[in-house]
Formats: sequence, structure tokens, C-alpha cells
Amino acid sequence: MPVLFAELLRKRRIEKGLSQQKLADMIHVDRTTLSGWETGRRLPDAAMISLLSKALQVDIAVFLRASEKPAKAQNVIVLDDEKIILNGEIEILRQVLPGADVHGFTEPAEAKAFLQKNKVQLAILDIEMGQISGFDVCQSFLEIDPLLNVFFLTAYPQYSLRAWKTGACGFLEKPLNAHDVRMQFARLRRPIEGVSDVK
Repeated sequence: MPVLFAELLRKRRIEKGLSQQKLADMIHVDRTTLSGWETGRRLPDAAMISLLSKALQVDIAVFLRASEKPAKAQNVIVLDDEKIILNGEIEILRQVLPGADVHGFTEPAEAKAFLQKNKVQLAILDIEMGQISGFDVCQSFLEIDPLLNVFFLTAYPQYSLRAWKTGACGFLEKPLNAHDVRMQFARLRRPIEGVSDVK
């Protein structure tokens, strides 16, 4: 349930100096119903939200926005076999994409398992990972989701020509930096809500 609505309702009720019982009486509901709204266990319908907005003198649009379900976070995978480097990459991506859930992996099999169970909007793959090539990982990922956005990440720019033949839509050089990540968003194969618009 939307916590934002529950918090807003409770805050405005207290600001007006009303007890739960008093506000419940004003809009003709049981106190336990109002308590459920304030704890986020339940959400009132539009008619009740209208009554609450009048009773608390709050613009109904404010309550309606607060009652909307938040957009589902976007999943981003980062695969790099160097744990220390991976941690830095995750931190940069979380700064650039504050609304996304960034998942870091050092093992391709773990990243693939995550992709098989979850909707992923963007995968960022290291190219050289010991015995395993990021090119092969890309191919296996695109077999699972042909529309997956894939960016390659490497310290070796000479891989760029081969990278474009894989179905990837972006190429980043190490060390990863926020500016370069943002620049690649224009190349996304499939637009991502909250990601494609990041500047």
C-alpha cells in the first residue's frame, strides 16, 4: 500500500488537531477504517479521498498523487569479474540511476539466473572475464530477452567493432564514469522509463 498517502493523511490530521475518532466521525467511517488508511494497510476509494480532502482542507490532487502506486523500480545488471571494480561501477550507476535497482555480479551464471527470473531493462557486461567472454554472455542474455538493452564495458577499446556485431546497443570504456553512461542512454534499443530521460 502507498506509504506516502498514509503518512500524508496522518500528518494533515495531526496538523488540524483532530483525533482519529473525530476525523472518522466527520467523514462517517469507523475509526478502525481510518486507522487502516493511516498505517497503509488499506487505501480509501476516490469518494473517500474527496471527503478527506474537504475535511482536512487539502487539495484533492495532492491526496490522489500520494495514493498512486509508485512506479516499479527498473532492474539493471552489472557483470564484472573484478569485485573491487564492480563495487565502484555499482556506485556510479546508482548515482546516475537513483530510481533503479542495480544488481552486481562477478559470475556470469549468477547474472544469467537473475535475468531468467526477473525483468531486466539494462545489462552492462565486462568483455574480458577470465575464460568467459562478455560477447558470449551477451548472446546468451539476448536469447533470454531479445529486446534487452546491453552495454559493453571494457578497458580495451579495440573491442568496439566486434561489440557492435553482437546486438549490444552501447559501449563504455573503463574506468566507468557517470558522463559516459548518460551519453549511452540515447542508444538504448528499448526505451526505459526513468532511464531513457536521464540527462
